[in-house]
Formats: sequence, C-alpha cells, structure tokens
Amino acid sequence: MELSCPSLEEFCLLREKVGWGKVNADLANTSLNNSLFHVVIRQEGLLVGMGRVIGDGGLFFYIQDVVVDPDFQRQGIGALIKDNIEMYLAGAAKKNATIGLLSAKGKESFYARYGYFSRPDKILGCGMCKFT
Repeated sequence: MELSCPSLEEFCLLREKVGWGKVNADLANTSLNNSLFHVVIRQEGLLVGMGRVIGDGGLFFYIQDVVVDPDFQRQGIGALIKDNIEMYLAGAAKKNATIGLLSAKGKESFYARYGYFSRPDKILGCGMCKFT
C-alpha cells in the first residue's frame, strides 16, 4: 500500500479494465494532479487498486475512483483503500464538512459500512450529477 499517485498510464489502464471507458490523458493528468489524497495498492509492482479524494480541502471532500482490478477483487483490497481514505478524512475533514461519493451500482453496502447513506432520505433530496 502506498500513499502516492498512480502514474497517468496506470490510472487510465485500470479505469479501462473495470469498464469505465477511455479517458482523455490531459484531463486525467489534470485530475490526478489536483487530487487532495491518493492511495494505491500494488502486488509485485503491478497496480491492482487505487482511490483518491478530491474537493476544496475545507468544506467539501469527494471520494473518487475507488477501484480494484477485477482479477484482484474479493480479497479485501477495496476495504484497505477505503480504510486509508477514511484515515485521511478523519484528519482533513473538520466538523461540518461534507464528504460525498457516487457508488457503483450494487456497491452501496460497501460504503454503508463506513457510515455513508443513500439519498434521498427524510431530510436530503436525491443527489444529482451531470456528465459532459
């Protein structure tokens, strides 16, 4: 486990491997460079999992790109990534900060274990997004 940024090539390849499609390399590079926190998991030098936190570093934090190579899933790697993200957020996200994420379909229970809840609920409306 490393608290470091994956290489641009690794980042793009792992996203493709899980079916998230190709991403423009310049945009991916900008994204990686502007992240607040990174964690990567390697086995024998090969990137098998990654996660990062983006946001303004004050009021808003967003968990992004928590992904494990399909060949290495169901081995606790996702939990190791998420545990490290939660340790970072415990120090960085002060009282009244908001931490958000978009879960992949069927993975909601993974995040619920860490205290995240689905929207809408009795107080909050449905989360929304726009893809360009």
